[in-house]
Formats: sequence, structure tokens, C-alpha cells
Amino acid sequence: MAKKKPATPGRPAPGPSARDAATQKKLVSLAEAVTRSALAGREPRVEIPTRSRSNTLWNKKQRILEMGSSTQERQLFNLGQAKQFMQTMLHASTIKDLIDAGKTSSLRGVFYKAKHTVAGTKENTFDTQDESDPILEDLEVTLGALREELHIFADNRGQVVGNITFVDKGDEIDARRMGSGGWGIPSIVEPDTIQFKKCDADFVLHVEKGTVWNRFNEDRFWETGNCIITHGGGQPPRGCRRLLQRFNQELKLPVICLLDCDPWGHYIYSVIKQGSISLAFESSRLAIPEAKFLGIRAKDYAACDLPEAVKIDLSDNDIKRAREIAAYPWFEHHKGWQREIDGMLGNGFKMEVESLITKDISYVTETYVPERLAAEDWLD
Repeated sequence: MAKKKPATPGRPAPGPSARDAATQKKLVSLAEAVTRSALAGREPRVEIPTRSRSNTLWNKKQRILEMGSSTQERQLFNLGQAKQFMQTMLHASTIKDLIDAGKTSSLRGVFYKAKHTVAGTKENTFDTQDESDPILEDLEVTLGALREELHIFADNRGQVVGNITFVDKGDEIDARRMGSGGWGIPSIVEPDTIQFKKCDADFVLHVEKGTVWNRFNEDRFWETGNCIITHGGGQPPRGCRRLLQRFNQELKLPVICLLDCDPWGHYIYSVIKQGSISLAFESSRLAIPEAKFLGIRAKDYAACDLPEAVKIDLSDNDIKRAREIAAYPWFEHHKGWQREIDGMLGNGFKMEVESLITKDISYVTETYVPERLAAEDWLD
């Protein structure tokens, strides 16, 4: 057995990064403000920016959603707010411990770290993760720090394949040689973690689901189309959206979306393009205003001569949701999108990308997408 090398005398332990030091300073300031109030005999309280539709603004010039200036107080001695105040402080303490230790934790891990029964009661600090995750988002906007800066990651979801090489924490990843599984998109894809080494692609094709992505990967469309292909397992998580934005902004690659012809597919595109209401504070690092919607479109039932069997009836909720989406400020005055949504409602049914398989197993990769790309037939 090889002998362990002795530690180098006098070498200091690595210190926190500038980003970590800035986040710690914000956490300490939050704690000190609460402490000062308590010592002065005032009620401890925290001011939280409001994450709601009413406090979300449409920046027409930037073409993204932004958070407004409204805030709400979270008070310790307010019976309706006391538990959330306590939960906020617990999570702030956990984040400080993570940064001090130089380690990260999952959303689930942070939930369990803070979950316990309050002494002398039968009350838990947290009962479910659905209570925990929004508190962490509250801390993000309160501290003005991204989740990555809080040392917290979510489950990996989504895959990449195509003409690009990554460097992931020093390891080189050739996305051309990922086999049938592709490269799993991490939750944290910031430049200090993921770098782009070599990219030959002309564009990014983002598809809604893994089942469609598998078809494109198996047919090696990324070779014939000279592109990168991604999916986010439905509505893409932050890691996927951030990676797509980096492709667009840093590599200047167009992002083209292939999603279902239904209100959910339209909403996914809206989130990729303009950002989401709940994460409006992060739109500047997630939204891709130049993203394009290739399909599948309301006109495709007739244009592609699809059979009756592909029709999925619109529910009352689908119809309501479609009308809500049509009223979004970025769609409201867009003639193409108004025609698209009206066309779907007029059809009375929705369609999935997978419905194109009724033409041929590889119709979507060999005919539909190549023809639409060549014609630049998309909505933006």
C-alpha cells in the first residue's frame, strides 16, 4: 500500500470563492437584521419579493418576463406567517452550512436536513417537499442569489446528443459519442462547471419528450442535420433551459422547438422563449426570446394527411388554458400565434409529435423536420 503524502506545511486551506463570499455576506445580513429587530424589542420580520402573476411585468423591449417591485412581509408573531418565517430561517441556516463546508445538496436533501419535530409538540418543521421548495425560491429572490449560488441542485432531467464537446468539471464529454442514452443535463450548468470546447452544430433542436428525442438520436439526425438535440422531459427544468440559453447566447445557435400541438406544448414554448411567472426573477439567464416553434402545428393534420386516429379531443380545461395563453401579452398581438391557437380550437382536437409515426417510423426525422427547416416554416 502506498504511503499517504504528508500535508504541505503552512499551506492554507482553500478559501471560499468570491461568489460564495458574496452569498454568505447576504445570509449574514439577513440574520443580523432579524437579530437587531429582536434585541430592539421589535417583531422580527423578513421582506419577501412577491412571486405572482400580479407582480410579473412584460418587458416588451427585452421580450422577457421580469419581476416587479412588490413585496410582502413574513412576520414571526403573525400566526398565519410564523411557520413560514421559521422555515425561511431554517433553510437560510442550512445554506450557510453548505457554503461553509464547500458542499452542495439536492432539493430533497435540504428538505430532510430541515425537517424535524418541534420540541414539545407534534408539529413538524416541514411536512412535504412541496412546502420546502417554495421557501428556497423565496430565499433566492430575497437574497438576489441564484439556486446554484445557494449550493442547491435539482434532480437531473433531460438529455443532449450532437455535434458539441463539453468539459464537465474537468472531464471532456463528446456528445457525438453518447450512444443511445445521451449526456444527462446536470442541474447546474454555469460556465464555472460546464464549458463548451468544440461545437460544429448549426442549431439546437429542442424536443418535448424523451420518446421523441430517442427517435432523433437513433436516426442520428444530429449528423444529417448538423445540430444538437435536447429534451427536458416535458417542461424543461432550469438546468436544461439555462443550457439552451447558453447555446443561444454564447455559441449563437438558433434554438428551434418541436413540441406537441396542445396548450401544454404552447406553454412550454412560452416558458422557453419569455420565461415563467414563478421564475420571472431569473428570466435574464433562462429566457430565449429568439426561440422558434417548428411544430407540431394545427395545420399539420391536413398538411401531413394524418389519419383520424391521431386526434385527441380538447377538454374544457384545454380550451380555457388555450384562451389564457392566447391572451399573454407576447402572443396577444402576434398574428401567427393567434391563427395557431384559433386553428387548434377550431379543429377541436390536439395532437402529439408522436402522431407523425402514423406516416412512417422516421417521418419526423426524414421528412417533417427537414422540410420545415428548409422552408423556415416556424413561429417565433
